[in-house]
Amino acid sequence: MEYQKFIPEGWEDVKENYSLDNIKLAMKSGSVMQGIAYKYDENYNIYVKLNDNIDGIIPRNELDYLGIDEKGNTKIGICKNKINNFVQFKIKEIQNDSKIILSRKDVCKEALDWANSELIPGTIINGIVRNIRPYGVFVEIGGGVVGLLHIQDISISRMKNPNERFFIGQKIKTMVKYVDKENSRIVLSYKELLRRLGL
Repeated sequence: MEYQKFIPEGWEDVKENYSLDNIKLAMKSGSVMQGIAYKYDENYNIYVKLNDNIDGIIPRNELDYLGIDEKGNTKIGICKNKINNFVQFKIKEIQNDSKIILSRKDVCKEALDWANSELIPGTIINGIVRNIRPYGVFVEIGGGVVGLLHIQDISISRMKNPNERFFIGQKIKTMVKYVDKENSRIVLSYKELLRRLGL
């Protein structure tokens, strides 16, 4: 069964040019939007170009739902890693017609709620490889939510390192192995997907 309520950031790599009417409508409907983060300021607020005349600002405390430091702010490394990449967001506030406050955190929270309540083992989902470690691969499955693909769940044959099979930024299909709702952890399997597809 394939099911994807949220898509990974940048899965559709089209740079939108939002009109003010689009922005107002998205705020009213609570729609998820996407744009490229192009800079951050000294307070680690992120700027997203919504069109040639309108900037969206993601305040640091609206950037992430899980990567929070002891003061309740998004960790600085997360801010820096978003620059020149697609980010998803909701419209939080329209301060004036050229300054729009955005929230990526709201998207992350909603996507995590979706993962915890609706994803079941065996569900096939799209993902983008975000990080590779010797023990496994971190795959974003939608709205900034990341699942872990352990090295033993990648291939039937043995491999020394996951980078033998994957690279950062790679778009893949994977299967949900289980969801640990208490700890907000999603464990994925590529090996089981290959078995199901007869590969």
